Amino acid sequence: MAKVPSCGESYLPLQIRVSVGSAITIGLLEGKLDAEPTTVYLMTYKTGKCAANCGFCPQARNSRSKVELLSRISWPPFSTKSVLKGIGNTYTNRRIKRVCIQALNYYNVFKHLVALTKAIKQHAAIPVSVSCQPLNGENLWRLAEAGVNRISIALDAATEKLFREIKGSSSGSPYTWENQFRQLSKAREVFGKGKVSTHLIIGLGETENDAINLIQRCTDMDVLPALFAFMPVRGTTLERRPQPLIEMYRRVQLARYLIVNGCTRSEDIRFDGVGCLADYGVEKETLTRIVETGKPFLTSGCPDCNRPFYNEKPSGPIYNYPRNIRFKEIEAIKRQLRLEP
Repeated sequence: MAKVPSCGESYLPLQIRVSVGSAITIGLLEGKLDAEPTTVYLMTYKTGKCAANCGFCPQARNSRSKVELLSRISWPPFSTKSVLKGIGNTYTNRRIKRVCIQALNYYNVFKHLVALTKAIKQHAAIPVSVSCQPLNGENLWRLAEAGVNRISIALDAATEKLFREIKGSSSGSPYTWENQFRQLSKAREVFGKGKVSTHLIIGLGETENDAINLIQRCTDMDVLPALFAFMPVRGTTLERRPQPLIEMYRRVQLARYLIVNGCTRSEDIRFDGVGCLADYGVEKETLTRIVETGKPFLTSGCPDCNRPFYNEKPSGPIYNYPRNIRFKEIEAIKRQLRLEP
């Protein structure tokens, strides 16, 4: 691995944001949880918002949303020292299995990420994931050398046109479709097989066919696509856009699971006259058996990532289940997919 200049403790930020559920889990807040996170979710701290301007994001530069929000979740700031201590104590009893750092775009963010990762590793031998926009290969090498185990570089949108409108040049952000794929390919080279993810938000205006094609493209690149359901947040550019229909989301979830696990390919999938996924290219008996496991409908992403209620209220409808799915819920999913109970 090529050597690059390291960042010392001087770049360790004094504060870092922690999702409320994670803060409760590692002992920084008191409260009851409907589902405990199995990953500790952190977000880099800065005064003000992100330098980028993604249309769905409360952290966007021009967003009027509350500064502590990411999706529907609140991320209050804590001293980095207390967060590191909480991670070390909680990992000792194996209540948490991974740390995931969500990175805003700002000057020195990669120096902060390197310093944070090194500090976490000093407190616990826990896998660390980073979700960021590296923009260049040198930043990828820095993260890998610091001890980052996995990286996620979000595409979010399923087509180049939507990407440009929502998180590219038309939105006033620095990202391009071509460079996102270039950095995903570079990340595969730097981090190795099975260690790179991307995010795909369903409900931004894509068709089911668009989503399936992108899932196949990413899978062929050895990039794991993690699904999110669009969540409108007050103060964002897309605050008036509705969440996707649960039936649509279930179809894409099932197709993603089949593609990622090598059970079908996008070219074998068929759509009906209104563009809804109708034939998965898998025998019905096999399809029913897979649905009944509940696995396609769990939170997707890095190992041990369950992201409780990131896209939904605990009262439902639940798009990504953060726990084992109950029998009655499986039956409801079958109806949503129009499979016979």
